[in-house]
Amino acid sequence: MDTPYYERRQITNESVNRAIAYILGHAEEELTLDQVAKHCHFSKFYFSRLFKAQTGESVYGFIKRVKLEQSAFRLKTEERPITEISADFGYSASNYSSAFRLCYHMSPIQFRRGSRQHALKHPFFHREGWKLESLEEYGKRIEIRQMPDYFVIYERRFGSYDRLSQDWTFFLEKYGKYISDDTRFLEMTHQDPAVTEAKRCLSDICMTTEADCPLENTRRIRGGRRAVYHFQGHMKHIYAAYQTLLLVWLPGSPYELDSGRSLFDLYYRVDAGKQYVEMDICLPIKGSWLSLEEGCKDSNL
Repeated sequence: MDTPYYERRQITNESVNRAIAYILGHAEEELTLDQVAKHCHFSKFYFSRLFKAQTGESVYGFIKRVKLEQSAFRLKTEERPITEISADFGYSASNYSSAFRLCYHMSPIQFRRGSRQHALKHPFFHREGWKLESLEEYGKRIEIRQMPDYFVIYERRFGSYDRLSQDWTFFLEKYGKYISDDTRFLEMTHQDPAVTEAKRCLSDICMTTEADCPLENTRRIRGGRRAVYHFQGHMKHIYAAYQTLLLVWLPGSPYELDSGRSLFDLYYRVDAGKQYVEMDICLPIKGSWLSLEEGCKDSNL
């Protein structure tokens, strides 16, 4: 069951937000409470209590969950051997299988075999008005861009992504005085809802601002090399667009996701009444550049 909107957890402490970003970006490394607390310049005892109060999870529990979720995401989107993927996150084959079963109630190989069907049976997936495009069709609609960094005001929350429109309403009312003609609006979803429990999905809603903005809740979003897919349509089809990008285009391309950077959506037009949106889905990638003949367009902003 989705987390009720009023129970959605906002992370307001910037030291905890810094710790979350650090863990998400370094999940392939050996991470400890001491290391994360030191990164945030706190004693491990104080920081442990602060992190639990803000997130509802211990630092250790959050690290363990993120490692398993990121590994599950790779099982879904990559064809590398399971032992290689588990080793990326510090697991031996036997330990990984046990930990994975406890989290997902199936073995890693069962998860991999059923990941496509599981994603397409998710409650967020709406088949009405949607069709699965081929690798070639997707490739023609994707540009490989070198994108700039964005300095933003942001708010971070745990909770189901189907509540993001309400978050945006409150966010825009709260920070309206910082909006100008040059403002751009971004949304970062840090987890795949086909992999992560809805109430634990982490998201940031953001808008660009000046670097001297006096607010504490500001950060820099790294741009860099991105595979950019322009989406136009009903909001209910955003999940389907993501899943087909991950399940069709990404495995068939010479690229892989750059786990050191978060994906984000860059919004151009939103009609809340009609539930219509125009936006770019921007996947951080690494790998060889594709030529025009191979079905992708290269571009620089």
